[in-house]
Amino acid sequence: MKKTIFVLLDACEYEAGTRNLGYLEHLVDYNMGAKYKVRGELPSLSRPMYATLLTGLGVCRHGITANGTVRVLQNENLFSMCKAAGGVTAAAAYYWMSELYNEAPFRRNEDRIRIHKGGMIDAGIYYWNDDYPDSHLFADGEYLRKQYDPDFILYHSMGIDFWGHRKGAKSPEYESAVADADSILSPLMEIWRREGYQIVVTADHGMNVLGNHGGTDAEQRDVPLYIFSDKVTNGRFEEEYISQLSVAPLLCHLLGISPAENMTAVDQVIKIM
Repeated sequence: MKKTIFVLLDACEYEAGTRNLGYLEHLVDYNMGAKYKVRGELPSLSRPMYATLLTGLGVCRHGITANGTVRVLQNENLFSMCKAAGGVTAAAAYYWMSELYNEAPFRRNEDRIRIHKGGMIDAGIYYWNDDYPDSHLFADGEYLRKQYDPDFILYHSMGIDFWGHRKGAKSPEYESAVADADSILSPLMEIWRREGYQIVVTADHGMNVLGNHGGTDAEQRDVPLYIFSDKVTNGRFEEEYISQLSVAPLLCHLLGISPAENMTAVDQVIKIM
């Protein structure tokens, strides 16, 4: 199993990412990574897409239909599949991830830090304030990575979504939040790449100028997908959309575990090696 890092920049819309994720774009320019354009699933809401991204299933199949659907997923997913293959899982993430993959409802006093307490995520640090600083989130993730040496780890930041809801896409605050995420990621990326990690960076949904998401237009659905791995072909592959359902089988491929039977065939959409 190859150790894999999954970075989820909540609400990072495709064009905003392209404009402001300068270091990631630089690596793609220098043929050190791959970039795809993803057409997000519907509804373009957070909790349903947290389930879709890690199961490879549409909302009508996994049943997490809205942000208010609070229950543990019953479907195979990256965390459960990694554990079944003998791996260790970790997440520094918004508390909805714990409700989906550990236990629901989330108990703030008991569940903020969950280390080998059952569930699909072996080691987790969770937050619930949407303005929890991205700098703290990535520091949480680095603590988990160094302390527990997980095979699969999720870093899930909320700063972009926070400012998008308050000021709208294309506002100075939203654009700056995307750029700030890039500034935090750039030194970490060098460490991760040097240590041989497979890395995927994407978003769950976009954001429109009204500060909303959930609907069908490109601003609410389109997100970037960056891949840094020796198991995929580097380059820009943004001419046509790929499905968000491709992310889960891609992560399986990078980890070196077999995808679930109901996942999309990743080699039909991603140029794998």
